[in-house]
Amino acid sequence: MTIYPTPEQQTASEQQTETAELRALAQSGAEALDWDARAEDVIAWVAANFPTREVAVACSMQDAVLPALVAEQIPGVDVLFLETGYHFAETIAERNEVARALDVNIVDVTPRLTVAEQDEKHGKDLFASDPAACCRMRKMEPLAEALTGYRLWFTGVRRDEAPTRIDTPLVTFDELHGLIKVNPLATWSFDDLVSYSHEHSVPVNLLLENGYPSIGCQPCTQPVAPGEDPRSGRWAGSGKVECGIHTTEATS
Repeated sequence: MTIYPTPEQQTASEQQTETAELRALAQSGAEALDWDARAEDVIAWVAANFPTREVAVACSMQDAVLPALVAEQIPGVDVLFLETGYHFAETIAERNEVARALDVNIVDVTPRLTVAEQDEKHGKDLFASDPAACCRMRKMEPLAEALTGYRLWFTGVRRDEAPTRIDTPLVTFDELHGLIKVNPLATWSFDDLVSYSHEHSVPVNLLLENGYPSIGCQPCTQPVAPGEDPRSGRWAGSGKVECGIHTTEATS
């Protein structure tokens, strides 16, 4: 069995070799799949090329469609949940239901500082005074640490969510984290998610059908009126549209 060392355990030459291999794999995956390939076909490509231990699914617990689809072909896959300390109660309930109902391994990814420690060090309610810094410390940095050791991660990014995501590829090399990034749901719409959840009895965050088509941390998420941009309720009034996870690379 091949054990892949963490970046800290690799020499510079080994890191370069690993990066080149992953770039080539990402390119071959992108070439093998059509721009609008089915999510199941995208996941099948991953299942055929990577063992379970090398793969992770990032899930915000807005819905469980992505982990449900991945678990059908990669049972026992790690599902990374960014436990920021600011989630809605409904989001935590969704996390617990996903752990109960699906054949996945939930990995709670936590920041180095608790909310109380962050308040003491950086001032109370940093999410209001400096939302970019708050997202960096409670989402981006913990995720980067959690992804160390994996060779590929799945995200639920969709092209219809925002102008910043319209060109989202199905398979790409993630320059920020140094591994392959796969977006099987890129071609899906919000209605596709809801329909699939209903038809396959997949757990769904209760907020999703109550005016919250995009769910983040409770202090930074508001309900959205019908017909509005589904992400307009995120960081409303701040000018911020992304936490940074998916916008710091060439493709969030």
